[in-house]
Amino acid sequence: MGVLDNRHALITGGGTGIGAAIARALAGEGAAVSLAGRRQAPLENVAASLAKATAIVADVTKESDCAAMARAACEAHGPIDIVVANAGTAASAAVEKMELSHWQSMIDVNLTGAFLTVKAALPDVTRKFEGTRRIVFIASTAGLKGYPYVAAYCAAKHGVVGLTRALSLELESTGVTVNAVCPGYTDTPLIDAAAEKISAKTGRSANEARAMLAKDNPSGRLVKPEEVALAVLRLCLPSAGSVNGQTIEVTGGSQ
Repeated sequence: MGVLDNRHALITGGGTGIGAAIARALAGEGAAVSLAGRRQAPLENVAASLAKATAIVADVTKESDCAAMARAACEAHGPIDIVVANAGTAASAAVEKMELSHWQSMIDVNLTGAFLTVKAALPDVTRKFEGTRRIVFIASTAGLKGYPYVAAYCAAKHGVVGLTRALSLELESTGVTVNAVCPGYTDTPLIDAAAEKISAKTGRSANEARAMLAKDNPSGRLVKPEEVALAVLRLCLPSAGSVNGQTIEVTGGSQ
């Protein structure tokens, strides 16, 4: 028996990296999981490894997709109890050279996508019943401080933190908790892409670029997706009902 038996979690960006690790962590405690993302194959690969899991193809930047995603999740596993808004993307550019399309894409995926995901699931999550109901946004330390050349990403993640704090107050009378997990640089495909871009621009090897990024974490190493997943799991436990409106850093130390 797991502590999340009879609970249903919707996880966006669930096919790789942090999202896949979160799916495994919640499923390991008995939750049924609906994995959403834009690419079917990675979602199905993760779902196939779990006892109660469904893959749902959806683009979180589209309101119609998010509504359909929530319906498909409910059809598969019943009402949604836990929402993990994890889908995200990152790209770099100096502000003076940044195209509006770059800015808009960062906002669309990282902030608007989080909003649309949660909005679609709110009727389920806020329904009246006795049980654990959680909303967890995967933000970033970029939602708590600035980083050069990723102004759009920082703005979006700061927005996610603001959304977390506002929604936690709106829902505090319902028993639903709303929190944000803010990882530092994490060993995911996003970091691989960033390292390749740094390597192409600087002539450093990809490993040297990864090491450079890792130095920004207090621990001096990249965070593991499983470490982020553990923070999410703890927020989803029945015993975490008094943790609300918080930003939980996962960096290996104090920023």
